[in-house]
Amino acid sequence: MPFFLRSICKVCYAIIIVILVNTYVAAEEDSPLSAGAVASPNSYGTIAAQEILAKGGNAVDAAVATAFVLAVTYPEAGNIGGGGFMTLWMNGKGYFLDYREIAPAKATTNMYLDSKGEVVANLSLYSHKAVAVPGTVAGMWAAHQRFGKLSWQEVLAPAISYAKEGFMVDEQLMQRYREVLDKVPANGHFKEYFGAMKIAQPFKQPELAAVLERISEQGVNDFYQGETAQLIVKQMADNDGLITESDLNGYQAKWRDPLVAKWHGMQVITAPPPSSGGVGLLQLLLMKQALANDFKGVRPNTARYVHLLAEIEKRVFADRAEYMGDPDFINVPVKKLLAADYLANRAKEVNPYAISATENIEPGLTPEKLQTTHFSIVDKWGNGVSNTYTLNGWFGSGVVVKGAGILLNNEMDDFSSKAGVANQFGVVGSEANAIKPYKRPLSSMTPTILTKDNKIVMVIGTPGGSRIITSIFQVIVNVFDNHMSLEQAVSTPRYHHQLLPKDRIFIERFQQGVPQLLKVRLQQMGYNFYQQDFSGDIQVIQIINDKPKAVADPRGRGRALIVE
Repeated sequence: MPFFLRSICKVCYAIIIVILVNTYVAAEEDSPLSAGAVASPNSYGTIAAQEILAKGGNAVDAAVATAFVLAVTYPEAGNIGGGGFMTLWMNGKGYFLDYREIAPAKATTNMYLDSKGEVVANLSLYSHKAVAVPGTVAGMWAAHQRFGKLSWQEVLAPAISYAKEGFMVDEQLMQRYREVLDKVPANGHFKEYFGAMKIAQPFKQPELAAVLERISEQGVNDFYQGETAQLIVKQMADNDGLITESDLNGYQAKWRDPLVAKWHGMQVITAPPPSSGGVGLLQLLLMKQALANDFKGVRPNTARYVHLLAEIEKRVFADRAEYMGDPDFINVPVKKLLAADYLANRAKEVNPYAISATENIEPGLTPEKLQTTHFSIVDKWGNGVSNTYTLNGWFGSGVVVKGAGILLNNEMDDFSSKAGVANQFGVVGSEANAIKPYKRPLSSMTPTILTKDNKIVMVIGTPGGSRIITSIFQVIVNVFDNHMSLEQAVSTPRYHHQLLPKDRIFIERFQQGVPQLLKVRLQQMGYNFYQQDFSGDIQVIQIINDKPKAVADPRGRGRALIVE
């Protein structure tokens, strides 16, 4: 080729590169939203997300930073010793990341039963045998590797700072600490590490800071293969625990296809199995839609309205108990459970005026507690993250890794220790959720994103165990069916029915509580009540006309911010 032609080609190539780079930068800098937003369960997590978004990070960068900060400042549920789920909307597409904990190789189906076949009290809750292989670090790493803009070191910096310099202890945190103090195992070092906490005083965690620094420098390898892994393995070996070096080395977070369904002209993007939450949420939304005539003219939170909610909720939990489990081990009939004709037939079973007999409600195909945490984030480019993760109970198993300061989960209790026997949260399971090595336990975590015309409409999630599904359902319905403001939709009292205990509605002591007349009328229908102090901690962002609105549930100590 003549020299002048080669020169022209080089010039053309350079022009093409400049055009491509400028196009990428323009797309990257284009801001379809007026601002980003975050709703997090405490102010430290919210501030971390704000800092990262202000530095030019995207929703995933902010989510990773928030998750690690909550592991420091929200130790009762935020974690690196647990696991969870993340639903994402990135660059106009939905994704789902499963970083749920798994059962160790030594786990057996009957490991929590005595010689008579009865469940041994607290063995699956407060012991080293209660701990499943953690997934949080692997999950955050996987999300950041795929979508992060800022460096890994930048997004971990806020958590390291809080661990080194301390954070101010809040009264609610101390209350939760006191709740579990007499339950945790004596060989778990719990009081040794957290006994120094005092209300309104800074609490520093130097050993945890060292772990976070190693993770910042070495990435996921430190937690699953390096010095931190060795500390976890030693803790297990010294205390009759099950997790081995091989268990940690072999852990992998998994990208799965999210569940997607059309509802009210929107796409509901939510959690697939091993979460039961996404299937349950979609069943609730679609059954309510099928019962539109029965709901027509019924005012929200009247006796008939709550009864109708209870009727569809108990059917969802009947299906949950029978069919749901880890899809890597069993065939979960998701398509059948969400089929329009199936849900229409289930809706026809509902008696709008009287309680359906519990014993007659069976799976239709031929309570986890509150101790989880959630945050929602959107960035100015219109990306979003809905993340729910957990240690299971407050402070998990109460086991702290000596030399690392890491709280470990008690996620093994989310398996069915014995078919038909309720776990600590009153939820029953079947063989589908039986303990097996490397299996992920069933969950109710339901991180969810709603979109319309390829744009985010809402990012939502909550803790609450089995009440996660019904809490998210009620808030979504409050906004889009009952036309409440976002604040009103979140603060309105919530109701829950999970099939068992029979004809029992869970209600909450919140603000003015449940109106006496409502209770009387529901009791006349045959319902019993169980009161609780705290029902979920919704963290939600709604986007209207490209402007985000963020709300943190007034039941918790969360904080929501718009990030310009």
